[in-house]
Amino acid sequence: QVQVVESGGGLVQAGGSLRLSCAASGRISRINFMAWYRQAPGKQRQLVASITSGGSTNYEDSVKGRFTISRDNAKNTVYLQMNSLKPEDKAVYYCNVRVGIVPQAYWGQGTQVTVSS
Repeated sequence: QVQVVESGGGLVQAGGSLRLSCAASGRISRINFMAWYRQAPGKQRQLVASITSGGSTNYEDSVKGRFTISRDNAKNTVYLQMNSLKPEDKAVYYCNVRVGIVPQAYWGQGTQVTVSS
């Protein structure tokens, strides 16, 4: 079993910054892919940023240049540095990790990010 725990959400003013963390633990042989998704009220969950085991990254267009995803393989942890936050970034942010040779996906419980205008 794999546990995924996010932290770092909160309330921030527009233009501010937050750093999200996500740690995976348990029966982990290999983490292939780590990602952050977000879901705003009434909207579908969307991919925000992802990073492969080799360090290749991908970003949703609206966060490019503002958000940075990184990972610490030794700690099985992924981070999301969010700068220049906008009210439209308000959402619950979820961490997703894919583990194993035949990847299985695990989700965290989510962390709320609120940006006031």
